[in-house]
Amino acid sequence: MGSESGRVKRGEQSRMSQWLRRRRKPAPTEDPAGAREALLLAVAAAGLPLAPAAHPAGYRCSCDRIGCPTPARHPVSFAWQTQSTTDRAQIERWARNQPQANFITATGMVHDVLDVPLEAGRSALERLLAAGIEVGPVAESGGTGDHARMLFFTATRGTPEDEDEWWPCELDCHPETMDEHPGLRWHCRGSYVLLPPATLPGEFSVSWLRDMGHPLPDPLTLLETLTDACAQYAGTADQTPATVAWPLGR
Repeated sequence: MGSESGRVKRGEQSRMSQWLRRRRKPAPTEDPAGAREALLLAVAAAGLPLAPAAHPAGYRCSCDRIGCPTPARHPVSFAWQTQSTTDRAQIERWARNQPQANFITATGMVHDVLDVPLEAGRSALERLLAAGIEVGPVAESGGTGDHARMLFFTATRGTPEDEDEWWPCELDCHPETMDEHPGLRWHCRGSYVLLPPATLPGEFSVSWLRDMGHPLPDPLTLLETLTDACAQYAGTADQTPATVAWPLGR
């Protein structure tokens, strides 16, 4: 009887030892740099051109500009439009040689981005999904005030072979006019957006809510819902839906 009891105890101890060994086994460590590179390459594989951008240096920007108005939110090079690429080898070099860098994606070639205040974007996204409308990749950009945004990635309106046929839109947003767009910004030809994953001053970030696994939709399928959400978000008597949706018409 005692012998049998001893065998049971030894068996329990053995199982306990095995369990403890399993528990002590360190969990595989994540590779943030590898994950970042994979996300960037997935964007490039979808045809969206990338270029390096500034990054936070404490609460300041890594660029040399004193009082940078858009810290960690702008390209490194003034030639970002020609520098932007989908070349895998080049993006790998950038990502590995500039481990802190954010990246921008130049719009108007393959894709556009409809950029709205964060709260308006959350409301619009919920309505779009509830209505069964195809929504493509969506990113959330943290920040305070109007810097907190939601980015809806769409197909581009296209660049016609005949440049005279290019039709401008009052929603068009360019880097130098971003602060003048309190409502919806339409990033198309000549503009860019910060690409996830990105870090911002104040421990904010830019991250995917819906990644590049979702196809790019026609921007016009999202536009009405987004402009309505922006109008509701503004919520003031002197801002009609038109002035919120078309912020340059002031």
